[in-house]
Amino acid sequence: MGVKLEVFRMSLYLTFPVVMFWISNQAEWFEDYVVQRKRELWPREKEGQRQELEEFKQKIRKQREERLLQAAQQSS
Repeated sequence: MGVKLEVFRMSLYLTFPVVMFWISNQAEWFEDYVVQRKRELWPREKEGQRQELEEFKQKIRKQREERLLQAAQQSS
């Protein structure tokens, strides 16, 4: 009984990754499922959103630089 169970477990351990690798490398499946799902979850950004994000990043960087500059001037 124990040997049959070990053989089953070993075959499962070997076939599962191979099957998953084979499935994930099917180009049609990848295009149909993964790319479509990615587009649903993360739709393309609008230009205005990108610009707002860049402006926000610049504002945060400027505030951080000002704080670092003030801390450096106070410690001098």
